[in-house]
Amino acid sequence: MDHVKQFYIGGQWVAPRTDTTLEVVNPATEEAITSIAMGGAEDVDAAVAAAKEAFETFSQTSRQERLDLLDSVIAVYTRRLEELADIISQEMGAPLSLARAAQAVAGLGHLGTARAVLADFEFDRPMGGTLVTREPVGVCGLITPWNWPLNQIACKVGPALATGCTMVLKPSEVAPLNAILFAEILDEAGVPAGVFNLVNGDGLGVGAPLSAHPDVDMVSFTGSTRAGIEVARAAAPTVKRVAQELGGKSANIILDDADLKAVITRDVGNMCTNSGQSCNAPSRMLVPAARMEEAAAIAAEAARGIVVGDPREETTRIGPVVSATQYGRIQQLIEKGIGEGAKLEVGGPGKPEGLETGYFVRPTVFSHVSNEMTIAREEIFGPVLVLIGYEDDDDAVRIANDTLYGLSGYISGSPDRARAMARRLRTGNVHLNGAGPDFNAPFGGYRQSGNGREWGALGFEEYLETKAIMGYDA
Repeated sequence: MDHVKQFYIGGQWVAPRTDTTLEVVNPATEEAITSIAMGGAEDVDAAVAAAKEAFETFSQTSRQERLDLLDSVIAVYTRRLEELADIISQEMGAPLSLARAAQAVAGLGHLGTARAVLADFEFDRPMGGTLVTREPVGVCGLITPWNWPLNQIACKVGPALATGCTMVLKPSEVAPLNAILFAEILDEAGVPAGVFNLVNGDGLGVGAPLSAHPDVDMVSFTGSTRAGIEVARAAAPTVKRVAQELGGKSANIILDDADLKAVITRDVGNMCTNSGQSCNAPSRMLVPAARMEEAAAIAAEAARGIVVGDPREETTRIGPVVSATQYGRIQQLIEKGIGEGAKLEVGGPGKPEGLETGYFVRPTVFSHVSNEMTIAREEIFGPVLVLIGYEDDDDAVRIANDTLYGLSGYISGSPDRARAMARRLRTGNVHLNGAGPDFNAPFGGYRQSGNGREWGALGFEEYLETKAIMGYDA
């Protein structure tokens, strides 16, 4: 990669203002792929200044100009899809098959969705003699995570470009290489100078000054609830808009009329996808208490069938978790579950047999978990499933809502009961009977899972301000 020691600012690849670097480690091999430059407040100032200058003209572009620009971005992105999948697999450990089929393709999906929304969006609406118009919010600070990196980059950059905003992206320093490729794609596609800027760095060095910057009009952050709180604090003195997609501990309710074997087998696999490193993972499985032993046996069998291994192997279902830090935290929480009295059905501490090198975690199932246990309260972000028993539908809803989070939920069983229960869950998304994600539907959460929405038309609107022009038709 040509630009790992540079930042993309004002349409140019430029040298950083500091000489600090950081190794990017392949979690499957524990070896460095390369080193990136790490920025600081001066780099942020330069990037924000470029975005502020570009906003004067880019905010005035026509709908058609932005549609043409998105078409160009989509075309270049499509051509470089394999490169993007390959680097994501290397830097965060996703199996290459998942990186191709989901990780890289998700970014393409969000760009296409932004274009589709732009094509039909009603920016102006007369209300009597007043014109209500929607305008770009301004300079946007975009802070993205490592777990679904291009998904989160594209679902912010796509609507920002479509609405006429300019932006500064700070990707995760853990998996930054895909973002560098993304910047190359935007440059090749002809995104005007200063509209998109990239500064690599950590939260303290780049995230904090970007969030606090007086010339940034909006911060869109995806990451942990802890970090989201710090972003909000930094942004508060300048009263900028803050959109946050944070942590989750999503309940997966298996109703007593569901096909337990089929549904539990399916959902163990879903939970472990991406090594469990998804904020909306169905990590709390709620099953009828009277059928706990049956459910636990099914879940354990499904977990034993999940192949953990080299991300480059076609048979691998899940690769390593992203880092030594993440591996260590997961191990501590597994030990905590054992210590608090949950029944370990399969998996447990340590690495899978034959995988001594790399941050590999054994797919783990705990049964007979109470919702007060640490493993039922904290986001583990690994392939660790907890089974919690419930007595009836009301009890299931109570347990599901008994959490600090509210990002997603899952229900399987008869459609009428599932629909009725979905309306009672305090969560931003609910998936019924295995329904997958929908790029046109809003994504976001209640409570400590964040505020605002991404994806689709509602995600598009996050990047718009509303202006009323009275006497417009006078």
